[in-house]
Amino acid sequence: MSGVIVDTGPLVALLNQRDQHHTWAREILDTIQPPLLTCESVLSEACFLVRNLSGGAEAVLNMLDRQLIDIRFSLADEAARVKRLMTKYDNIPMSLADACLVRMSEIHPKSRVLTLDGDFQIYRKERRQRIPVLMPSD
Repeated sequence: MSGVIVDTGPLVALLNQRDQHHTWAREILDTIQPPLLTCESVLSEACFLVRNLSGGAEAVLNMLDRQLIDIRFSLADEAARVKRLMTKYDNIPMSLADACLVRMSEIHPKSRVLTLDGDFQIYRKERRQRIPVLMPSD
C-alpha cells in the first residue's frame, strides 16, 4: 500500500505498547510502503504525546531520519487554504494538524489518511468529497 497520509494517533499508538491501538497500528503500518506523508504539526503533536515514553520523541524523529515519513508539506504555501478549513470546521474544532492533513489529501487526491480520529469522517476535501481513511473498525 502506498500514498498514505498519517495522523498523530497511529504514530503514537505504534510507539506506545500500552495504547489500545498499538497492535492495529503495527499491523497496518507493516502493509504500507514508505514514506508516509505527514506535516510538521503531526510530528509536533506526536513528540509531545510520547514525551514520557523512554526515547519516544527520538523515535518519532528517527522515522523522519530514516525517510519513513515525508514532511514536504509547506504550511507557509498552504496557510490560506488551511485557515479556511479551520474556519469552516470551527464547530468541531479542527486542529492545525487536521487542517494540514485535509489539505494534503486535496494535494494528493489518490491518498488515504491513516488516523484514529473520527472527525476525518466528517471533514471533506474539495468542499464535498469524502476523505478516504484507514481506521480501526472498532
